[in-house]
Amino acid sequence: MKQRGFSLLELLIVLAITAILATIAYASYRDQVIKSRRAAGAACLQERAQYLERYYTTNMSYVDGEDALGQCDAEVQPFYTISEVAAFDATSYAIQAQPTEDQPDTKCGTLTLNSRGEKGESGTGTVADCW
Repeated sequence: MKQRGFSLLELLIVLAITAILATIAYASYRDQVIKSRRAAGAACLQERAQYLERYYTTNMSYVDGEDALGQCDAEVQPFYTISEVAAFDATSYAIQAQPTEDQPDTKCGTLTLNSRGEKGESGTGTVADCW
């Protein structure tokens, strides 16, 4: 009589391979989600900087331009907090997008942008990687 089906060893090998592939796929997925949220946070900073430049054109000062730091898209809100780095003065500003605990971004950390257009990050990556 010939046996049919899989042996227990064959079944365990298939399960182990499936688990390894799922682990790799999930890690790649998480990295891409973090990267896309980072891009949305950077875009929000640039949007706020454009508003501040328009504010400066009208008022000839960045003072009281903090209203520009209002909320970005609902997509960015849960993952980044947009705020000023230091008080705005007449000729300069610096703003930042600080990740919340829902955005575990150790590569780039807090993204910064100032009135001279200089971009920065506080993580282990480079500005080119993060912006």
